[in-house]
Amino acid sequence: MILIDILFDNLGANPIQALHIRLGDWSLRFLCITLAITPIQKITKWRGMSNYRQLFGLYSFFYATLHLLAYLCIDQALVWSIIVADIVESSYIWFGLLAYIVIFLLAITSPDSAKKMMGKSWKKLHRFIYPASVAVIIHYFWQLKGNLLQPVFYTILVFLLLAFRAGVWYKKRQFNRLMIPKSRIVDDN
Repeated sequence: MILIDILFDNLGANPIQALHIRLGDWSLRFLCITLAITPIQKITKWRGMSNYRQLFGLYSFFYATLHLLAYLCIDQALVWSIIVADIVESSYIWFGLLAYIVIFLLAITSPDSAKKMMGKSWKKLHRFIYPASVAVIIHYFWQLKGNLLQPVFYTILVFLLLAFRAGVWYKKRQFNRLMIPKSRIVDDN
């Protein structure tokens, strides 16, 4: 769809900005789908979607990379002095950069070989998707200057997805506390 709009000049009055927003939106959509898989599995007890989590995560990385490349190559024409100045002046870019670094690390460690090599630290690394999703939302909010309907929608969606996880974690923690046997004081009298 984006490619067709580029080819037929359907990106509007500011095509560079439209391209940025569309690529960023697609990255965020796939990130939300990736985050939604666990809650869907917990609610429905259906494990079939877990096979697609990696694929959706990689799609999110793909669109985030295109979003970054559009910024670097099209918007800034790879003029590094302008890019550095823009990064220093625009705090929303820091959040986008932070999110991209995390998504990049998750993408390069997504193969099964990386999972085996990293062991338990693989899961710890992949939990950084949660703060990265918050960073993406902040990046999205701070860069817009007009209609906030979509960022509000994505904020609510990401909040609900993360709140679900926090609720499951808390419930599991409370259950585990109940399961730990407490030692009894034995009176020998």
